Amino acid sequence: MLDLYTWILSRARREDGQTMAEYAVVLGVITLIVLAALQALSGAITNALQAVVGVLGQA
Repeated sequence: MLDLYTWILSRARREDGQTMAEYAVVLGVITLIVLAALQALSGAITNALQAVVGVLGQA
């Protein structure tokens, strides 16, 4: 993930690089991917949190 961040920064500093509008589109796509991943994993996240609450409730 750090490599992606470094790559984006190096591309942003170039004068002949992408425009800000193109970066906004890339950021939008990344946001959609993250949201889709969270939606797909929401059941597992909920189960994990419930397990933690159960363990803490027994303590």
